[in-house]
Amino acid sequence: MKLLLTGCTGFIGRELIPLLIREGHSLTVISRKSKGELKAIANNQSINVIQINPAESSSWDEEEVQSCLKSCEGVINLAGEPIAEKRWTTVHRKEIKNSRIETTKNLIKNLRNLRKPPKVLINASAIGFYGSHPQTEFTEESIQGDDFLANLCEEWESSAKNKPRATRLLIIRIGIVLAKDGGALGKMLPIFRAGLGGPIGDGQQWMSWIHRTDLCNLINESVKNSAWSGVVNGVAPTPVRMNEFSSLLGQALARPSLLAVPGPILQFILGDGARIVLEGQNVQSQRLNKLKFKFNFPTINDAFRAILT
Repeated sequence: MKLLLTGCTGFIGRELIPLLIREGHSLTVISRKSKGELKAIANNQSINVIQINPAESSSWDEEEVQSCLKSCEGVINLAGEPIAEKRWTTVHRKEIKNSRIETTKNLIKNLRNLRKPPKVLINASAIGFYGSHPQTEFTEESIQGDDFLANLCEEWESSAKNKPRATRLLIIRIGIVLAKDGGALGKMLPIFRAGLGGPIGDGQQWMSWIHRTDLCNLINESVKNSAWSGVVNGVAPTPVRMNEFSSLLGQALARPSLLAVPGPILQFILGDGARIVLEGQNVQSQRLNKLKFKFNFPTINDAFRAILT
């Protein structure tokens, strides 16, 4: 299938792009990154790269972009600045929002102008849609939360839902993605290996996670399978509390995990963004059960064994 990819050049894309190439798809990648960087992600295999800023509407008018849109059969849109890596200043909030909302709006506007729109659109969202709560278990049927991230996800998803009528839409509300070369775990590993790791905050908050390989397999399956539509929570079936996550990670590394990171310190570093880590949420996926998706790494120990060996 001829696939158009946006936002697939970072932490998730490093595994997703090679997988889609192995599956025999023809890829066009829209990104602000250089062709050299993207060729490295693709292990120097053949992909078409268009270097633009997809959040700028004028960029989509370029002839090469329009040509790829007309020929694409499927679209994967994972565009978005990282959420929990900087303080949520006014400027950064705008970057977080525009990288998702404006890119998606521009994409949908151009898809709606096509005489023959793509068969499928896979659009990212996040479990931040549900807000945070220490006790409530969230599923795809749960209502939207009322904080910044929840409102952002709702607007992101609403933008995607304006897709052409003939295009199948799957929205993936992604949890904490685990792999050793990036994301939350990538930042934690050097600290834990030094014997300085431990839970963050009171340790009772839930972590709803997914191994990157399972997320990439989920995306690949949703491209192929017409039964996949609507919303799915991209999370493993066994969320864990922060205390358990830290303890099991320490055991897997044969290192102590006793030095808790006080919540106020994290809030000082990340500002409002610390809420993601300090409050957490227990998210399950009823839809993936119904779709009979098979996880390679259903438990956190499965994930740690794969990542750390």
